[in-house]
Amino acid sequence: MVNWHPFCWKVIGVTPGGLGARTDFSSVEVLALPEHGDGMKTVTNDNGIEVFSTCPLSTDRDSDTYLQKVVNVARWSEEAGCRGILIYADNSLVDPWMVSQIILENTDALCPLPAVQPVYMHPYTVAKAVSTLAYLYGRRIYLNMIAGGFANDLRAFNDSTPHDKRYARLAEYTAIIKELLSGESPVTFNGEFYAVDKLRLTPPLPRRLFPGIFISGSSEAGLAAAKALGATAVKYPKPRGEEASVSEDCIDYGIRVGIISRESEEEAWAVAHARFPEDHKGQLMHALAVKTSDSVWHKQLASLEEEKGRPYWLVPFHNYKTFCPYLVGSYERIADEIAGYIAAGYKTFLLDIPPSQEELFHISRVFRQAFRAAIP
Repeated sequence: MVNWHPFCWKVIGVTPGGLGARTDFSSVEVLALPEHGDGMKTVTNDNGIEVFSTCPLSTDRDSDTYLQKVVNVARWSEEAGCRGILIYADNSLVDPWMVSQIILENTDALCPLPAVQPVYMHPYTVAKAVSTLAYLYGRRIYLNMIAGGFANDLRAFNDSTPHDKRYARLAEYTAIIKELLSGESPVTFNGEFYAVDKLRLTPPLPRRLFPGIFISGSSEAGLAAAKALGATAVKYPKPRGEEASVSEDCIDYGIRVGIISRESEEEAWAVAHARFPEDHKGQLMHALAVKTSDSVWHKQLASLEEEKGRPYWLVPFHNYKTFCPYLVGSYERIADEIAGYIAAGYKTFLLDIPPSQEELFHISRVFRQAFRAAIP
């Protein structure tokens, strides 16, 4: 039997203070949603597992509605118990650091996870942004360190650095950020790509707010960088039975995956097909992206084949609607899939952009069942 929570708020207005101003609670309406206890809070707080949602893309909204959508999704994610929220970065999107500030000002504990690309800013600027946000808000953020991006974006910066060299550059870049944020002494660094001399960061970062760091672990070069930095290596998973165990490795691992789950298999697949119908134009764009990209994870995911009857679903990826596989099925079945990834050593889960608050409640139910199965 479903219990209904009488005090779930649907935010419909932003205070006239504008960019970064906290939401005005004088303009809210009550939204009845299924009550699911503490959502994923017990998952992220007690078991060393972290669940992140993803922020909407500015290219999918006009400027009149985008800010409110960011606030809404951030609040939904916090209510569901997510540790943080991924914020994409590329040449077509709004600045992820400004979006991070909006999220900090409209939530109580949710951690922004902005994507950080070396071609966009010096490592000192990244460290300064982290320490400044900590100083102003007393909050922790995470950093999603990215080595590549769309080929046209890199060409626009005249960046022709080969794939593996970009990860070597990213390792130097991130090492400087970490040294600056540790604040133990002025930083001197002489590498192949970066050099600083007695560089000190102020204001200093409290040790308790030191950022979590994620790096793509789909390629050998990316995995080597993650290990050198002690970062969490994030992968786009294969079907559960094909994914190798990482539980004995020396670093943490995470996966990027979408989830659509309901009480029954039939209902879940009906929702999935309605949300992601076949799209010929999207398939052509996907084929072009695979052809022009040197991204290892993109090619790996594109080469996988679906097997009928399994919950592992690639139609949204193949139709250029998202950049991760989906798990589709009943609560019980998807919980079993998630429990399998946890048993294999994956501790961080980065979800796709939630289309609604209700969808996050369905996902919360999956994770609660998964933890009952995976963790004694």
